[in-house]
Amino acid sequence: MDISRRDLLKVASTSGLVAAGLAATEGLFSQVHAQNRPTQTKSGEMIYRILGRTKEKVSLIGLGGHHIGRPKDEQEGIRLVRTAIDRGINFMDNSWDYHNGGSEIRMGKALRDGYRQKVFLMTKIDGRTKQAATQQINDSLKRLQTDRIDLLQHHEIIRMEDADRVFAPGGAMEAVLEAQKAGKIRYIGFTGHKDPLVHLRMLEVAAQNNFHFDTVQMPLNVMDAHFRSFEQQVLPKLVSNGIGVLGMKSMGDQNILKSNTVKPIECLHYAMNLPTSTVIAGIESMEILNQAFEAVRTFKPMSNEQVKALLDRTRSAAAKGQYELFKTTNQFDSTAKNPEWLG
Repeated sequence: MDISRRDLLKVASTSGLVAAGLAATEGLFSQVHAQNRPTQTKSGEMIYRILGRTKEKVSLIGLGGHHIGRPKDEQEGIRLVRTAIDRGINFMDNSWDYHNGGSEIRMGKALRDGYRQKVFLMTKIDGRTKQAATQQINDSLKRLQTDRIDLLQHHEIIRMEDADRVFAPGGAMEAVLEAQKAGKIRYIGFTGHKDPLVHLRMLEVAAQNNFHFDTVQMPLNVMDAHFRSFEQQVLPKLVSNGIGVLGMKSMGDQNILKSNTVKPIECLHYAMNLPTSTVIAGIESMEILNQAFEAVRTFKPMSNEQVKALLDRTRSAAAKGQYELFKTTNQFDSTAKNPEWLG
């Protein structure tokens, strides 16, 4: 990875100037991305793709951990998890902080009775110090009722300084690498939703420390393509380096749908059309679970013309980020509201 500080500043200073050019070539970019889509296979109701250089086979739809904690009845949340697995979803998303640990506890119960062996289990930690990260990793293992997490990700890398804190002496990466060496985790990634420059900074600092992430999670949707775009600025670097791409916020927690420019399955199809390994979807009801499977059933690689038509339809609404509130407000920044989680 060769991302210089000068390159970052150049991107920042010229982002407004290149916006028009990007708008003219978005369809081409997306088609090029689509040609780099991971190898996929179909089994039952689900499509599976390879997760970067890990070679793990993961479901095209991932089950979002925050949403399975939303049903008031715990048994309903457990039923959602098990039904998703029974129908072919094997990628499980979660985080140490979702519902103050409630989502991990609920998922741990759902993964009893042999279900743990059927899934690729991912969770995230907020700690930026070794001490905080170690505690959170151990908490997650206990709640999830497992002795090994398949993928652990640094959560909410949303500030420029987060990368420096994670990789500093006594930082979170020391705890994560120790956990990996001890067999508590298998793969390592990071997530964030704020600005592609922050992701580039994290990749840059990792490279300076001779570390290569297995996965990166980020917003990929029909509006991101127009505004502070992870698709345009980060995705090509992940693909070229064999890093597994985890897409999230395909509907912006329903906010994108409020623009009245796009339908739910179109949102999912757009994210699936990119070289994502898994599109993590917020699923809190059987109706939404069925919708996700319908998106998989009806998915076909989109032509350049289809991509362009969809982006033309969303361009005006997307221009100022008003439907991507995770980028423009702190509404989705749980660590900003709870800074003590960072350590």
